[in-house]
Amino acid sequence: MGITVRNLQKRFGNFTALNDVSLDFPPGELVALLGPSGCGKTTLLRVVAGLEHADAGQVVLQGQDVGPVGARERQIGFVFQHYALFRHMTVFENVAFGLRVKPRGQRPSESAIRDKVRELLRLVQLDGFAQRYPSELSGGQRQRTALARALAVEPKVLLLDEPFGALDAKVRKELRSWLRRLHDELHISTIFVTHDQEEALEVADRIVVMNHGRVEQAGAPQDLYDRPRTSFVYEFLGAANRLSGRVEAAGFVADGAAQPISVTADFSGPARAYVRPHDLALYPRAGASGEREVPDGGIVVNVRRVVTFGGSVRVELEGRGGNLLEAELDRDAWRALRLEVGDGVTAVPRLLRVFRAI
Repeated sequence: MGITVRNLQKRFGNFTALNDVSLDFPPGELVALLGPSGCGKTTLLRVVAGLEHADAGQVVLQGQDVGPVGARERQIGFVFQHYALFRHMTVFENVAFGLRVKPRGQRPSESAIRDKVRELLRLVQLDGFAQRYPSELSGGQRQRTALARALAVEPKVLLLDEPFGALDAKVRKELRSWLRRLHDELHISTIFVTHDQEEALEVADRIVVMNHGRVEQAGAPQDLYDRPRTSFVYEFLGAANRLSGRVEAAGFVADGAAQPISVTADFSGPARAYVRPHDLALYPRAGASGEREVPDGGIVVNVRRVVTFGGSVRVELEGRGGNLLEAELDRDAWRALRLEVGDGVTAVPRLLRVFRAI
């Protein structure tokens, strides 16, 4: 089922949670609402679900304005961050709950309920846990139980509010891969809220980045990562080095750099430039053995700290005035530089994005 929201406004006292939000969610798409705490993403999810009412605007489900329609009648499944399972019920009874409380005329037979619950437990890989209680499950198993309960009523739309937020990093990674596979199998229109950029980039078909109750940018994950329209989106989606400086006729001149860096910009004057750590090349200073020729636009820095993780090396750099940068290299490239903590290097951005300084 397709979802459309038009010009949504929602305030809580003096706080504006949603400020003229308009979005389209095509049928069968898995969309991530991404942004910092307080940006409005959970409020948007709750308005779509019917758990909150907008002060203005429309929520349209399959062509119908559902403003007057209660949450129960919207055929929407909702999974909360903290599971909200009934502690006195087994896994089986928790999943069956939504089917058993349906009006008598819509309620399946007991045998149909049993078959449905067994099918769902197999789908979420909990076949052998039907008679366990929530207290006997791990966090990941509880979250999968909550998801099975939401799916039991055959929702047209599935809404997930920080579904993996209470889990440790390893379980989160396993469950988000599992969620992606489950979605590919079921093709239910799904919107999930997260503040984890990696999670959104890995799982979603499309990402909506929100800030201060507004939509900053929406699009395919790689498109947002490669072509952010604002400095906020650039900084929020992945690691970023920020450089202060100016855009001049010859390019961007970073504070502390002698030469301009070639950039594409439609303005001149004070600017903020951004470069990803993996797009920052390092060159030993003049006089170092095996030195390479340094391209124009380099920034003079010193190696402050080196952290090795897996096949990568993260190099923390400090420039003039205490300005900090971070470069990411593979191990072989780092070894070839033959640098130590305290050594001077020149950092050269390979790919730079500039935004007007406000």
